[in-house]
Amino acid sequence: MATPSPTVPRLAFVCAATPMARAARARLQKRYGGVAPAQADIVVALGGDGLMLQTLHRNMRHRTPIFGMNLGTVGFLMNTYRETGLVNRLKKARQVSLTPLRMHAVDRRGRSREAAAINEVSLLRSSRQTARISVSIDGKKRLPDLYCDGAMVATPAGSTAYNLSAHGPILPLGAGLLALTPINAFRPRRWRGALLPRDASVEFTVLDPRKRPVAATADSVEIPDVVTVTVTEASDINLTLLFDPEHDLEERILKEQFDP
Repeated sequence: MATPSPTVPRLAFVCAATPMARAARARLQKRYGGVAPAQADIVVALGGDGLMLQTLHRNMRHRTPIFGMNLGTVGFLMNTYRETGLVNRLKKARQVSLTPLRMHAVDRRGRSREAAAINEVSLLRSSRQTARISVSIDGKKRLPDLYCDGAMVATPAGSTAYNLSAHGPILPLGAGLLALTPINAFRPRRWRGALLPRDASVEFTVLDPRKRPVAATADSVEIPDVVTVTVTEASDINLTLLFDPEHDLEERILKEQFDP
């Protein structure tokens, strides 16, 4: 493995488990050198959006800037894969700051767990019956009884993912908003969700947890049989993504609103 030059940032290459991504990492390490993620100035993620989310979660303590190159399917959070000129691309890259959500969940046994979510916190029914959930915002009950398959709170970065599939709104990164979106709401039928300020505290209460169990998920962390779930912005965590100027995240989110 080559040793980085003093003029070159220390790069850590992480990759998906696919043969293509592993081979790409080996070639890039040979060309640019490589260090462990904890010692890196920049982490280069090779894969798809799933790997990027995984890398962001693993990097929450160090908060090293991450530059993704797409070797996956959609690659919404990734740049174009190209092996040459990487150092120059990194110097010219635009920084995008992401603030995740913090989920605090209490299950039927009274156990508490916390998890962070970069895309969304979602609640989903765990049985054949619809869930019954009440929704409070900043301590005030706004929806006393929602019959649904579930509900979610999505960040701007996650608003084009699961949230959009559930017919939620796309949020520009700088909007300072969160999307509260129902999943197949049965009653009230006409409720389509709400836009909330980013510092809002959202509390979901499962009204019939024994008969109608619900699981809560923060990105990939799932907690079964929840009774209450509180979602707030994790304002103490700030993550940095790097994008080529022509492929920055804000432009991609805007473009999603005009694609047929």
